[in-house]
Amino acid sequence: MKWTEDRGGNVEDRRGLGGGAVVGGGLGTLIIAAIIFFLGGNPSSILNSTSSSQGYSEKRELTENDKKIGQMVDMMGKWNIITWEQIFQENGMTYVKPKIVLFENTTQSGCGTAESAMGPFYCPADQTVYMDMSFFNELQQRFGAKVTEFTVAYVLAHEVGHHVQTLLGTTQKVDALRRSGRYSEADMNRVSVATELQADFYAGVWAKRTDSREGILEPGDIESAISAAEAVGDDNIQKRAQGYVNQESFTHGSSAQRKEWFMKGYNTGDIRQGDTFNQLLK
Repeated sequence: MKWTEDRGGNVEDRRGLGGGAVVGGGLGTLIIAAIIFFLGGNPSSILNSTSSSQGYSEKRELTENDKKIGQMVDMMGKWNIITWEQIFQENGMTYVKPKIVLFENTTQSGCGTAESAMGPFYCPADQTVYMDMSFFNELQQRFGAKVTEFTVAYVLAHEVGHHVQTLLGTTQKVDALRRSGRYSEADMNRVSVATELQADFYAGVWAKRTDSREGILEPGDIESAISAAEAVGDDNIQKRAQGYVNQESFTHGSSAQRKEWFMKGYNTGDIRQGDTFNQLLK
């Protein structure tokens, strides 16, 4: 992935501040991290239910590598701002940029306490993407994904995709369906899958449009994004966690579906082609 001089200025770096409770380990941590990796909607019930120890992390100086990572995320944040401003303008709308928070171990979000075990997520309550960068080590070491700089770009673009859903009213419609109580768990699982696959599609659109403008992609970048998407497919997670697959309990989509919708976004570059809800909720 090629770097540019772009910086978005919408990144708040809370790493090294200390004072937060350190996340406790546990058998379910890995599974929770994978399931919530690409969390859509309002995750407050999950965020508030995870436990942590009473310890506190020490303040520390950010290393040069930490600072480089912060610059990289800031650059990616700007790429998202430019691309989505253009797309919204083309469709007669105004884009409002999200905030991006980098943290370690734990921090507070508008959706409750954010912990590193949850993986990157978007909180619609404060329109902020939360990322503990240590998750990418888990993604590579535990789930076998090929992790590159563009893997981070893809994950961020997916979470920004959830922000786009909030701006377009999709998140609110899904939450209204959930609160209505009129739909079965299986029905809502299908809605959740549609939500997640659409965010994958938006990430693909972002990759296409940004590369066309900035020329950021290098050989292997798209493959690394696909590797990450496939690694957190519901079928892959279930096989690793329980040894079998239960499709009715899918909430994020299979590995094949996640690849399919990301590539559809990348191949078309057209936000209008991403109606996953009509495809899945017949």
